[in-house]
Amino acid sequence: MRILVVCGNGLGSSFIMELNVKKALLELGKEAEVTHTDLTSATSEKADIYIGAGDIVDHLDNGVRKIVRIVNMMSIPEIKSKLELLL
Repeated sequence: MRILVVCGNGLGSSFIMELNVKKALLELGKEAEVTHTDLTSATSEKADIYIGAGDIVDHLDNGVRKIVRIVNMMSIPEIKSKLELLL
């Protein structure tokens, strides 16, 4: 399984969220390849789950992709609760 963390520029916030997604997966006892990127690159990258702030990942929602909208990227409980619905 591949999870792609997306932000506007693919730098700071997506890297922090990538680390938190990895922590959430560990707490859930699940494994996945987690990487981060910018919105433009994400449109052409394949992943099982795309995760990021709603205003960013909504641009990737094509009706087929599994999209996870995060309100607080620092909240591991929020990330966990939204990911476990898809894992």
